[in-house]
Amino acid sequence: MKKILFATLALVSLATYTSTAQSTNDGKQLFGDMTARHIGPALMSGRINDMEVHPTNSRIIYAGTAGGGVWKSNDAGATFTPIFDEYCQSIGAVSLDPNDPDNTIYVGTGETWTRNSVSVGDGLYKSTDGGANWNKIGFDKSERIANIIVNPKNSQEIYVGVLGALWGDSEERGVFKSEDGGATWTKLLYVNPKTGCADLAMDPTDPNVLYASMWEFRRTGWSFESGGENSALYKSTDGGKSWNKIHNGFPEGKLGRLGIAIAPSNPKVLYTVIEAEKDERKGLYRSDDAGESWSQLNNDFGITVRPFYFSRIVVDPKDENVIVKGGLSGSISRDGGKTFKNLGNMHSDIHDIVFSIKDSDIMYVGTDGGVYRSWDGGTNMEIVENLPLSQFYHISVDDATPYNVYGGLQDNGSWYGPSSAPGGVQARDWNSVGYGDGFRVLKHPTKNIIYSEMQGAENVWRYDTDRKVLKTIQPLQTEGVPKLRFNWNAPMAVSAHQPDRFYMGSQFLHKSEDMGDTWEIISPDLTTNDPAKQTQEDSGGLSKDNSGAENHTTVFTIVESPLDENVIWVGTDDGNVQVTQDGGKTWTNTVANIPGLPVNTWCYQIEASTFDKGTAYAVFDGHTQNDMNPYAYKTTDFGKTWNSIISDDVTGFVRSIQEDYVNQDLLFLGTEFGLYITLDGGANWKKFTNNMPSVAVHAIELQKATDDLVMGTHGRGVIIIDDISPLRELNEEVLAKKVHFFKSEPTVINEESEFSGSFGGETQFVGRNKTKSAQIKYYLNKRHTFGKMIMEIQDMEGNKIVELGPGKSKGINIVNWNYTRKQPKVAKGKTFSFGGFTSPQVPAGTYKVVMTKGKDTYEHTFDLVYDSKSLLNETDRKLKNETTMKLYDMTEKLAYLVYELDEMIAKSEEANDTKTAKKLNALKETLVITTGDNYVGAAEPQLREKMADLFSKLANSYDKPSSTELQNLAVIEKRFETAKNDFEKLKKKFKHSDALAVKSFEEFLESK
Repeated sequence: MKKILFATLALVSLATYTSTAQSTNDGKQLFGDMTARHIGPALMSGRINDMEVHPTNSRIIYAGTAGGGVWKSNDAGATFTPIFDEYCQSIGAVSLDPNDPDNTIYVGTGETWTRNSVSVGDGLYKSTDGGANWNKIGFDKSERIANIIVNPKNSQEIYVGVLGALWGDSEERGVFKSEDGGATWTKLLYVNPKTGCADLAMDPTDPNVLYASMWEFRRTGWSFESGGENSALYKSTDGGKSWNKIHNGFPEGKLGRLGIAIAPSNPKVLYTVIEAEKDERKGLYRSDDAGESWSQLNNDFGITVRPFYFSRIVVDPKDENVIVKGGLSGSISRDGGKTFKNLGNMHSDIHDIVFSIKDSDIMYVGTDGGVYRSWDGGTNMEIVENLPLSQFYHISVDDATPYNVYGGLQDNGSWYGPSSAPGGVQARDWNSVGYGDGFRVLKHPTKNIIYSEMQGAENVWRYDTDRKVLKTIQPLQTEGVPKLRFNWNAPMAVSAHQPDRFYMGSQFLHKSEDMGDTWEIISPDLTTNDPAKQTQEDSGGLSKDNSGAENHTTVFTIVESPLDENVIWVGTDDGNVQVTQDGGKTWTNTVANIPGLPVNTWCYQIEASTFDKGTAYAVFDGHTQNDMNPYAYKTTDFGKTWNSIISDDVTGFVRSIQEDYVNQDLLFLGTEFGLYITLDGGANWKKFTNNMPSVAVHAIELQKATDDLVMGTHGRGVIIIDDISPLRELNEEVLAKKVHFFKSEPTVINEESEFSGSFGGETQFVGRNKTKSAQIKYYLNKRHTFGKMIMEIQDMEGNKIVELGPGKSKGINIVNWNYTRKQPKVAKGKTFSFGGFTSPQVPAGTYKVVMTKGKDTYEHTFDLVYDSKSLLNETDRKLKNETTMKLYDMTEKLAYLVYELDEMIAKSEEANDTKTAKKLNALKETLVITTGDNYVGAAEPQLREKMADLFSKLANSYDKPSSTELQNLAVIEKRFETAKNDFEKLKKKFKHSDALAVKSFEEFLESK
């Protein structure tokens, strides 16, 4: 009853939380300054679906990615920037209006290379301001858009080729046309709910001539079928009003996926690649009479391999006989398709190619590993280095400082890299720990051992990073055990209770107590064991495609309770949710207790609670059954009962869930369209969008020591939200307060220094580091709009140290302070005194934030501490701080002396007292530089430079002052005393004192 009452109160009292984000629908106001940071990696990038070049500006190129949105280059591919982050990140096609290419851009969402792990789209978007803003203009249920063509003679006329749903029937397929710029649409060509438009082309000389490739296809979680009676190539000569098949010369029987390309230099020349029933009839076909007849030219393996994945044909815009075909390595022909050779060395799996509009030797190629450029017609390739499009399936973290992130990537192996690094996280910071398609990567809890795997558990590796030795350890079939069925994305888990314990799942749960050297099966078959879903050798349709990606009726997720090693949860890809409470001796399938869950819905992840061993969360992904609804459930009784924790706020099927370790009502949900957060156990969810794209979040981890939320995304690499602890405090009481300061752990003063060059950063992606500053975090229930708002850092005696600019937005505000004082006031001279551009650190201790908001004042204390590994003892540190501040004060006193001196010089010159002015200037020349410049004309350093430089050395050093530095300080002090005495003598004899209006020392320090 108590929990029910609390939930009821939460719904009422968190009305503020609910209403806070109503206007934006994504919680921007609530989450405020909490932002995500991206750490890549980009060295292996990710899959590219479509590329587009600007029709008149050779420097502008677009890349539509499989899971990372739309990216634009303004410098011929040297660098790219994202322009579509707020929307679906799976892209099918990008197209520019040839009549207004600088402003009007169309994006069709939904990847069209229909492998098992593709994401989905949610419609067609249009921008009329070069990508700054976007509007959806239809096709909400299209799932995959293959082509967008704008009539070059009429911008209002747009054709769209819709491939449609991959996992089930859909009516929103075929060829569509708009005659009003996308406001309304007419379906021109439709075959049936299983057949979509795979390719669409328009004659560049006659916009009424269209060619459409229609493809019959279907994928399930356990099979793929490409081809059928309804696949065909059509032509229209009346703008799509009527269509005719153009199969003269085509293979007999069923057809599969067909690509289509028109030679821009000679539109009568067409090329198509045909997937046919007979292997000898597959391959490249050419027509020289605009499709009236066709002849087969080539059926090399490089042309025919995996037609569902590689069907793109591109013709050189200036030469009808130069053709490029997507494939494992990409193939180029310069004799009209008779012979081909591979493109230059680059990542395998080539999906799209575009030629530069000015020079056909310049090519841009989209692959499973990013974008490549060639300057010599495809002979040599170079990768674009700043596209962080890596597609993680899973991630994990360790407890190092800084912690490392581990994970496996689609077609790019397995890796680990630091969450922060000198100069930012760069390509060189990532380490390879696996080949093939990488999935789970796990660090041994106590040893420098890393477990990694490739698809289907074909290899599972144990890597000793200290000794650099590698061993394969996957479970193998033994006598009396049936053939093991491993998912393409096979599950692994390590134990929190027994560090050497390691789990893997086939249809059974396998356990090893010696890091994979020996295995035992500790379960029966935990799946449905449906034989109808175990015929992968027949998968592929017209072209057999048994890569292991369709392995089914397998275990997919494993988790051992962090509270009890005997409680283990297992979820399967065919919908079972199994639990054991006795270490595997007995098992209970709890799926029948889950209300509202369609049968056989894939259990994607189970999260075992850290609060109660009977509590767990399970998320389910139904998209492989054409069910795009989100499913997430919670049990508190070992699965006897389950309750849905999904609200109407959540969009997109669910991949991952993470429970907070401190507040059990704080949960994080990874969906196909981004991250959602709930503060009330799932009653309400809000989307997190602060520097967080609408990308598929496949995995979430919470790093306990730092409270960082770490996400493995399938298209934008690793994304981190640093320190989510403020979310734990958001409750009805906090949300009702005008101002609430969040608690914070002591900030460790950073005394590290390092050489971190930025070489290569001009064109490489560099991941942003976690801040080392102290962060003042507070919540405002209303935006501050009227009256003063001032924030000061003070010591505990109330002495002002520094003034900071406060955040004034509704929601969570974060203000950074690098625990330094302001730079000292430095004497004016002819040149800069670079040593004076130093802000000394304050000592460790307790400080307070004093924030004045209108008539109200709010205070908050926080602690700064030294690193436990610091090399200084208390005596050394006291000497360092006292000496640094002594020089700080001396620098400001010298600045005031020079200020007074300048005022006296000015008055002397006004009075034409050249004799006095000369004496004053002579003193000034010993105090500051009065000649030269800041570079090659540097003059002899004077007292200001010597003083400021020593100050800078001490302030920026981790160490106490050396004896040499203290001796140098004595020399400077003696010289300063002499200067002060000389100044006092001149001051006593100064004749124009009555005319002086000199600021006080305090006024001077406050002046600009």
